[in-house]
Amino acid sequence: MDNLLGKGRLAIGMISDKDSFQENIIDGKTIVEKDFGDCAVVGTIKINGIESVVIGNDGETYNPRFPVVYAGIIGMEEAYKMAEAVYITIKNDASKPQSEKRPIILVVDTPGNGPGKQEEIFGMNKATGGYQLALAEARHKGHPIVAIVIGRAVSGAFLCHGLQADHILSLDANFGTMIHVMPISSIARITKLDIEKLTAMSAANPVFASGAKFFYQLGGIEELITDIDSMSSIIAKHIDEIRKLKSNGEVDATGPYARGKLGGERKGRIVREKIIQMMNDQFAAVESKYC
Repeated sequence: MDNLLGKGRLAIGMISDKDSFQENIIDGKTIVEKDFGDCAVVGTIKINGIESVVIGNDGETYNPRFPVVYAGIIGMEEAYKMAEAVYITIKNDASKPQSEKRPIILVVDTPGNGPGKQEEIFGMNKATGGYQLALAEARHKGHPIVAIVIGRAVSGAFLCHGLQADHILSLDANFGTMIHVMPISSIARITKLDIEKLTAMSAANPVFASGAKFFYQLGGIEELITDIDSMSSIIAKHIDEIRKLKSNGEVDATGPYARGKLGGERKGRIVREKIIQMMNDQFAAVESKYC
């Protein structure tokens, strides 16, 4: 198979044990109406026998109520639906020991959010922010969260659907994956630099570049996957690694902070630690005046 672009449902089927996917159902209960948030896919699966909650994008459908939500875009309804799946999982697993809290698997293939006028008025930003907060809460409460990029992971949609994971995995560039915070055309508009100059800079500086390889160098993903048939076993491996780190109380060993350190180790973020230290020093210098 050349790629999984737009094929979130197929990817869920590939990573889950046979006949284990139950859409819109967690603990035997339907969590959302069938026709709500059409571009989001949520439910439960098993991965190598591990019961998990899965949240993904369906790039082959659209939301008839919001014309700008299609091809895997995360709109207002989709974000609420995704957040609901996370919060129900947190609630239902609240009394379980950390070792038994269910993993949450994020299957990522999204070209962005759906910033239509209606969504903006009704609260799309609140919905996507709420989903991001839900994932952060689940991570801190002990749920292993693994994101796997199977296609596009772009801009604010990746921020709410992916970057709060304990570990992020990605199919490598041979499968057409695209990861970037902002396209070079947008960077050009903001910085007033020529696209040609930014394109040349991206060849040596991963901050300006798009793609899984560059994001790996920045520490943004923990592992690149070169064999599409190994997705399930690699996800299961990372679930086990995350559980061990959490059980040892290593709070900062996973998630966004850990990936920042990883970027330094891979020489993709060589000044990060210096900047953090400078900010800490400046804060310490004035702390007594305000605290």
